[in-house]
Amino acid sequence: MAAITAKMVSELREKTGAGMMDCKKALTAADGDMELAIENLRKSGIAKAEKKSGRSTNQGKVWTKVSADSGVIIEMLCETDFAAKTPKFGALVDTLLDGAATLAEGDITAALNEQQAAVITSHIATIGENMQLRRAQKWQGNGSTFASYHHMDGRVSVMVEVEGESDAEFLNDLCLHIAAFNPRYISRDDVPAEVIAKEKEIAAAADPKLANKPAEMLEKILSGKMNRFFAENCLVEQAWVKDDKTTMAKLKPNAKVKRFVRWAVGEEL
Repeated sequence: MAAITAKMVSELREKTGAGMMDCKKALTAADGDMELAIENLRKSGIAKAEKKSGRSTNQGKVWTKVSADSGVIIEMLCETDFAAKTPKFGALVDTLLDGAATLAEGDITAALNEQQAAVITSHIATIGENMQLRRAQKWQGNGSTFASYHHMDGRVSVMVEVEGESDAEFLNDLCLHIAAFNPRYISRDDVPAEVIAKEKEIAAAADPKLANKPAEMLEKILSGKMNRFFAENCLVEQAWVKDDKTTMAKLKPNAKVKRFVRWAVGEEL
């Protein structure tokens, strides 16, 4: 058995772009034969995949999988919109969602990347583009209902968890609403105190007429301005997607949105 040196590993890495451990394993399997190690890395798709790892990924798909008691959402990126629309890329997304469903609740990005590393590498080699599992989230429910919606074939996707009064039509409209209006919070109770303070500061500074108002009067005026802020940014207070004369709070007073996400492909995190 030939001795595998660090110099040999570095040389193979430079020639193929593969990772250090993959290079060492390939050289060991090839008994130190550099050309055979390169050939085996190419056959496995690792060399091809690693060479593409530096190429930018700003296309792809956000997709979900919901069941009676859980929901998962992932963002999988690739290089081109063309690749994102292929059946093979769709099959990869489905495989990742199935894997995500087996993991514990929370941010599962790292765990899913580790679980599906070989599958992702294989698809990179097959499809011929760099790919990246950018983020993944799993929720586990307890008597709540999960729903999701995909806009523009997964360019924007929504997942929501609701307790209390709900039906299929309302859940669908709720997801549509979140996709269309992109609320920042569920209700005004969820808006951090520092955000409220900053918004009041901005509102006061933006209107010179408020400069000399008595403190009590100023607070009333700013409270009115904050009501407009809540109506624009809080899900339950926004004008409803199918009837701008009402809100979710009025339409479904016995429904409680526990949490929601709205992810768009390539958006700033």
